[in-house]
Amino acid sequence: MNVLANTLFKGEKLKLNRVGKAVAALGAVALAAGLAGCAAEAEDETLSIAFVMGAESDPFFQAMKLGAEQEAEAQGVELIWQGDPSNYSPETQIPIVDNVLAQDPDALVLIPTDPTALQATVTKAVEAGIVVANVDTRVGDLSDVLIFITGDNEDGGAKAADAIAGAIGYTDGESYQVVIGLTSPTATTNVARQEGFESTIASKYPGIEIVDVAYSESNPEKASTNVNNWLTKYPDLDGIFAIDGTNASGAAAALESNGLVGQVALVGYDAYPDNVAKIEAGIFTALIAQDPAAEARLAIRTLVEYLRNGTEPSESEVVIPNVTLDSNTSSADLEKFTYVAN
Repeated sequence: MNVLANTLFKGEKLKLNRVGKAVAALGAVALAAGLAGCAAEAEDETLSIAFVMGAESDPFFQAMKLGAEQEAEAQGVELIWQGDPSNYSPETQIPIVDNVLAQDPDALVLIPTDPTALQATVTKAVEAGIVVANVDTRVGDLSDVLIFITGDNEDGGAKAADAIAGAIGYTDGESYQVVIGLTSPTATTNVARQEGFESTIASKYPGIEIVDVAYSESNPEKASTNVNNWLTKYPDLDGIFAIDGTNASGAAAALESNGLVGQVALVGYDAYPDNVAKIEAGIFTALIAQDPAAEARLAIRTLVEYLRNGTEPSESEVVIPNVTLDSNTSSADLEKFTYVAN
């Protein structure tokens, strides 16, 4: 009874779930009997876990989907995978999450497109007895969340700064111009990477000036347009930090179409298969790789252990290290860290 009660109540935040609501009014004796019966039924009942991301077409989320599917199958749970096909915005994500919550899943894995706008969604889920895990990007207040799992984004930005400085041959006393391509000012991963990049530039490479930033809304075509605009505005541009995979793809396309491969340093984020292949071609100086499949697997596994056994995660926040891929990376490691989808 103690384990099941722990599953039904998480401090003062996790409310009574469907079973708890049904038996709460029966009194202490009936509650004990009801919970015992429910525990037996739970073993035969298939758990359902909803997983809602930003732009589903993004290869990062496709790699995450594969990890989620693999873990869901291994755990014997139903996976409800939802997301906007291409738009990365709270305006499109909130109705999708609302629709998922209406299906009454046992748990929700949420990748919020905005830390503030999606906060109410987390509250709504928890009040309905739905346990929430937060992956990749985060909501502002994590107190209602069972676990938050992400990559080491600030460190990734710092690694990108070192890579771009090396690529442009940074020398103290010289001046350099670089730009940053982002998806959204509300994507918390983007914000942390930008902070890591800018703080490392300021402390280690004061001759580098970040002359502009622009947003693509997870659209590689818009990212390419942003780069084309920069190339016109800053004819002496030295480098580009493309802060995620869609920006990296768009930036690479722009440099290729303008015949500037090797002349403007390009450091990207995320190991999309096409972009990894472009390291050897010299289009990318480096890519900062995450492990989206591992993030998804850990989220599913943590939720299942909590729902079935009442097992709390040993850490409420988990940060998975990044890896820098460049021309010195072995073929085996390039293959290992390249994102794989279905």
